[in-house]
Amino acid sequence: MVNLSILISSSEVSGPGGLFDFNATLPLVAIQFVLLMLILNTILYSPLLTVIEERKEYILGNLAKASEILAQANELTTQYEQELSNVRKEAQLEITNSQKIHKEILEIELNISQKYIDNLLDTITKDLQDKKNTALNSLDTIVQSLCTDIETRLSI
Repeated sequence: MVNLSILISSSEVSGPGGLFDFNATLPLVAIQFVLLMLILNTILYSPLLTVIEERKEYILGNLAKASEILAQANELTTQYEQELSNVRKEAQLEITNSQKIHKEILEIELNISQKYIDNLLDTITKDLQDKKNTALNSLDTIVQSLCTDIETRLSI
C-alpha cells in the first residue's frame, strides 16, 4: 500500500504535459488513426464487403432458381394429378363396361345352360315315362299270364 501512495504522489506533474495537454502528438495520433482506417478499409473491409455482396447475390440467385423449380414442380404435380384423375375415370369406365359385358355373357350362358337342362330333363322324363309304360305293359302281360295260370290250376 505504501508503494501505491508513493507512486501516486510522484506521478503528479506540475506545469505543462498533463492529461489534456494539446501538443504535436494529438494531430499525429489523428493522422495515424485516419491512415490506419484507410489502409484497413482498402485491404480488409473492401474485399470482405465484396465477398459478402457476392455471397448475397449467389444466395439470392439460388433462391430464385429454387422458387422457379418449385413453381415448375407444382405445375407438374397439378398436371400429373389431373392426368391421374382422367386415367382413373377411364379405368372406372372400362371396369364398368367390362362388368356389364361379362354380366350379359353370364346371362346368355345361364339361359343356354337352363335350356340344355330343361331339354335334358324333358328327355329323361320322357325316357322314364316310356320305361314306366313299358314296365307296366310287361307287368300287365305277366299279371295276365299269371291270372290265366292260376285259373287253369284252379280249374283243375
